[in-house]
Amino acid sequence: MRVLFICSGNSCRSIMAEALFNARAPVGWKAASAGTQPVGAVHKRTLALLRRQQIDTSPLSSKSWDTLRWRPDVVITLCGRAAGELGPNEHLSVLRAHWGLDDPALACGSEQQVASVFEQVYLQINARIDALLSWARTGKTGRAALQGELDRLAWLP
Repeated sequence: MRVLFICSGNSCRSIMAEALFNARAPVGWKAASAGTQPVGAVHKRTLALLRRQQIDTSPLSSKSWDTLRWRPDVVITLCGRAAGELGPNEHLSVLRAHWGLDDPALACGSEQQVASVFEQVYLQINARIDALLSWARTGKTGRAALQGELDRLAWLP
């Protein structure tokens, strides 16, 4: 199973999802992240947050979906802009889901307030990744069942 997490800038949400997924995925499962318009660097707060969680950040980079060297089985967009930019003809044969989350890179306020926004987004992604991997370990199979689970996870708080 190969999962591609997409955001427009590929600096925060999709990077968090890639790192969390790969840190916990069973053998044979792999994730990547990409941007429709990547900013070219992973946000420093994203890297710091992942490191505090003891997740390896060395393989992470902000990159375009055009550079992906393998075909995903599942494409999950994490922002509305990327979902809109992923045209109907892109990745037709793959399962698709949209897990819309606020962009922590746009957070304003005090240092503590911005850090809290990053943490909340991280926790939302973490809950969805954990639920997806738990579902996968149940041994359920089939495209329809997986699509149903992906759609259900979009509604997790």
